[in-house]
Amino acid sequence: MDEHDVVLTVEDLTKHFPVRGGRFGGGGRVVRALDGVSFELRKGETLGIVGESGCGKSTLARTIVGLETPTSGAVRFRGADLHRLRGAQRDDMRRRVQIVLQDPYSSLNPRRTVRETLLQPFQIHPEVTPRGGREARIAELAELVGLNPDHLDRYPFQFSGGQRQRIGIARALALSPEVIICDEPVSALDVSVQAQVVNLLQRLQRELGLAYVFIAHDLSVVRHISDRIGVMYLGRVAEIGDRAEVYDTPAHPYTDALLAAVPVPDPTRRGGRRSLLAGDPPSPVDPPSGCRFRTRCVRAQDVCASEAPPLRATAPSGDRDVACHFPLIPENTLAR
Repeated sequence: MDEHDVVLTVEDLTKHFPVRGGRFGGGGRVVRALDGVSFELRKGETLGIVGESGCGKSTLARTIVGLETPTSGAVRFRGADLHRLRGAQRDDMRRRVQIVLQDPYSSLNPRRTVRETLLQPFQIHPEVTPRGGREARIAELAELVGLNPDHLDRYPFQFSGGQRQRIGIARALALSPEVIICDEPVSALDVSVQAQVVNLLQRLQRELGLAYVFIAHDLSVVRHISDRIGVMYLGRVAEIGDRAEVYDTPAHPYTDALLAAVPVPDPTRRGGRRSLLAGDPPSPVDPPSGCRFRTRCVRAQDVCASEAPPLRATAPSGDRDVACHFPLIPENTLAR
């Protein structure tokens, strides 16, 4: 991979939330929402992030764009750490990484018209579009996402869920970003509308050269839109690699179990996959020692309790990493 193709780098990102409340307070305990997450995003690609509820996906999205401050680690856009920049340099870099939020019903201000919503980014970053050109840019954004420019003076409640999400996408595009973090952008929509929004995101990516981090719990949607897949479990990355490799030959037992849970018309034709995911994830306040998946893994052995497996590249392509002492792929394909 050419280093010039990498637009976003997440390095050992950690986010801990203090536990509050209770008779004796939090007792200094923390929720380990993210605990050492690392990956790279290339220009024009889509990296899908999947995992069970509570694995840290949304915290990852919010921390990347600066809605949460990391406990440690770095988020670098073209080499610059977004959380260490200050002043004009920070503002310039941050506008290049935008987010589309999950719920189109709560992510828009009900007191603002669509025009006012799309105007706000230019008020925060007046250098992007001169005052005299903003109305034309707003109309262009509306057409770009399939909205009628004549409806710009309507309020969010006058639109359907799919139309509201298009407004959210237009808002994310306003400052001409290079990276958009999509935090479950279709999970609150009907299936037919989901397809429309996903197709819109793909068209925008082709036309504008965007790179996406696409977070979702629907594995079929992620497979459709993504170039690479990252699988998260309890605040860490279990496996990351090419979409076809991850889906067709999962290396981590957790990935295999997730895919086995996807409903199929004929369960006897799963290609031999038979893993079952038992029980609930452990608490992120008190995660297991060593491998965090070991309490639910049928392949766990003593070393899994004493040593946390690092992400290791697989051979020969080296384009897939897996964090497992006993992966499902042959041992001799792991880089040492």
